[in-house]
Amino acid sequence: MFRLAFVGVNNPHGSGWRDLLNNVTDDAEIVGLVPAYDGAISSLEERYADLPRFESVDELLAGCDFDGAVVCLSNQEGPDVLCQLAEAGKHLLAEKPVAGSLEDARRIAAAVDAAGIAFQTGYNWRYDTAANRLREMIADGRFGKLISIEMTFVTSDVKRRGPEHYLFDPDVSQAGFFNWLACHFLDLLLYISGQQVVGVTSRVGVLSSTPVDVEDGGVALLDLSGGGLATFLGGYWVPRWAGEAHVCIRGSERWVHWDPGREGTGGVLEIHGPQPQWYATEEEFVVPPDDVSGYGGRNGLALVNDWIQAATVGGSCRNSTASMVSVLELIEAIYQASNEGRRVECSIG
Repeated sequence: MFRLAFVGVNNPHGSGWRDLLNNVTDDAEIVGLVPAYDGAISSLEERYADLPRFESVDELLAGCDFDGAVVCLSNQEGPDVLCQLAEAGKHLLAEKPVAGSLEDARRIAAAVDAAGIAFQTGYNWRYDTAANRLREMIADGRFGKLISIEMTFVTSDVKRRGPEHYLFDPDVSQAGFFNWLACHFLDLLLYISGQQVVGVTSRVGVLSSTPVDVEDGGVALLDLSGGGLATFLGGYWVPRWAGEAHVCIRGSERWVHWDPGREGTGGVLEIHGPQPQWYATEEEFVVPPDDVSGYGGRNGLALVNDWIQAATVGGSCRNSTASMVSVLELIEAIYQASNEGRRVECSIG
């Protein structure tokens, strides 16, 4: 049995991760908790109420026998904890974005790589069926020349949580929407395209009507190494608890619209292609509905199983220290381009 410590009970995704772990109880169990967040446990499920609790990672390491840890902490606390656990030889599943700065990301990567432990981050779209089908299409050359990748993601506005929430505190979170949520799509871009980002132009800031101390969204134009363009537009802009996401990939030979939230499905690819004679390429690739409970559903479950296998049997995960660093490097370039009002040349991915 793979023994887990859970660090960061009241993280916004903490209960979702614990719910997800209920799907692997034959292989793993939570044996100890570090509540963090000033000891808050308001989201702690009753089935874990009697587990040993520790006030710090020092106490956890001294008083609990465990193999790996799920770490769901703020950018302020997470990097030091991840480095400490890595140096102790504990396998790590780190809630995204893992860090708030490229410097901290590189520090974590160095500690993990030196320890030789299994490492996984919370970017569960790498395990999505439709995302991997798009990756295969691009790698197989079915788009022809890749021209553009358009990504949009908007979600609940700042007022839903309140501007005083730690996610919007620059001392605790160190950054805003691009670090906390756009990171999913920036990681996905690097994963499915198989290309580097070689130039960044952007505008980020507070665009809604609610004053807040970190950016609530923005837009980024990303030059790809194959000559195409990628765009991302998104923010905390929906005036209720909701969200919408869309991706469109255009190539010289076909274009595909991806609706990951299509009702009654696990996502749909609308595939449009050439018309060599009378019949044009028009089809849908439909992913079955997801009935797995917990953060990320079946994608999250595949991510957790991959991590447990890497920790207990060997192998690597689809998320790595290198991919984690690339995302933070790309986010930093987006902030730099916006702050300096210019295109930033780079080589990321």
